[in-house]
Amino acid sequence: MEILAFEQVTMRAPGGILEILKNLSFVVQPGDFIALVGPSGAGKTSLLRLMNRLSDVSSGTIRFQGQDVQHIPVVNLRRQVALVNQESRLLGMNVRETLGYPLRLQGRSPKAITEAIAQWAEQLNIPSDWMDRTSVNLSLGQRQRVAIARTLISEPKVLLLDEPTSSQDVGYSEFLLTRLAAWAAQGELTVMMSNHQLDLAARHVNRLLYLENGRLVADTPASQVDWAQLRQTLVTAEQASEAEWA
Repeated sequence: MEILAFEQVTMRAPGGILEILKNLSFVVQPGDFIALVGPSGAGKTSLLRLMNRLSDVSSGTIRFQGQDVQHIPVVNLRRQVALVNQESRLLGMNVRETLGYPLRLQGRSPKAITEAIAQWAEQLNIPSDWMDRTSVNLSLGQRQRVAIARTLISEPKVLLLDEPTSSQDVGYSEFLLTRLAAWAAQGELTVMMSNHQLDLAARHVNRLLYLENGRLVADTPASQVDWAQLRQTLVTAEQASEAEWA
């Protein structure tokens, strides 16, 4: 069974007139690693937010493991379908507290929390000397790295990432996507990420969704994507958008 299914989904802006996403239908299979690509304003972030109900559909249906997400308690849904925003916050905690926070909410023992923090810090290359730092002592990219670890520590089934490599150096970006691709290939995780860095995405994802003006224009296996042509398509679309608003 597919893990997520979109059926004729439309999302309108507040006021109900402007359509941000228009009549989208597609399915996500367990173990997919999907790049969500499109020019600025195409609706990529809005689509990610729909999947764990940070926003809601105006019409149509989203199903998670066969169940309408509107019928799943939001807290339960977000434990299984988790979103990491591009701008990540630690909510006034240090890194150690941040990583342990979701497990404390689940009632895990202090010993289990300590062990999980050590495990995921190693898995995602979070140095031990970060543990007592707070947001003011971390760069945007470092906060983003901690936020991804905080999300994965509770072992969601689906990980949604909004530009996860935008603030990372090339080395860590490659490391992160390699890890995510391995977990997806093993069936341990399903990943969908928006990403403008096509060279990185091309090496790791198994599927590409291309959005433009809120519509799903292409749903293509990564092996069949002409990545050079895609890059030119994006450049042309961005230029057209800039000219429209000039």
